[in-house]
Amino acid sequence: MDEVILARHGESEFSVLGNVNGDPATACALTPTGREQAARLGEQLRDTEIDLCVTSVFERVQETADVALEGRDIPRLVLPELNDVRFGEFEGGTLTAYREWASTNEPTIEAPGGGESRAGTVLRYVAAYRKILARPEPTILVVAHGLPIRYVLNALEETAPAALVDQVAYAQPYRLSAAELERAVCLLETWAAAPRWH
Repeated sequence: MDEVILARHGESEFSVLGNVNGDPATACALTPTGREQAARLGEQLRDTEIDLCVTSVFERVQETADVALEGRDIPRLVLPELNDVRFGEFEGGTLTAYREWASTNEPTIEAPGGGESRAGTVLRYVAAYRKILARPEPTILVVAHGLPIRYVLNALEETAPAALVDQVAYAQPYRLSAAELERAVCLLETWAAAPRWH
């Protein structure tokens, strides 16, 4: 891999309500606005040669890739390691309620009701990015969720994962070199070895 383009999915039926969905078995398509955002992403990438598109398992992510790459014959790779957080008992509830819980619990604590810890989530994302870095394709588009992208963008600024992070814009491309992604992943790996909120 020489270059990676990271993009969050478009606005979804859950996100427009401010609700969370970390279960890929739950239907959650793009809104009409989300489809427009995905189409604009496609326009922005129209002149970019893309050798591989990597997505998570989620419907909203794959739909974003479908719309953005419509008419282009680009191989796909689905990495479950890029999936959104498993929210446990917060599933389907408000993002605000989950963020309140996350901000008052250490990153090693799993969300109640079968959820996962944020430290565990970071390790999943690291595993996904390691697979992407090892790919032979020169230019890779990664369509995923806000959190794995935000953690990488913050790491590029030497900022470790935090309980509360700024949202990533819908369907906005962020271009990174392999060296930049490697540097960000190394910081995330270091944090995950002794995770704590700062």
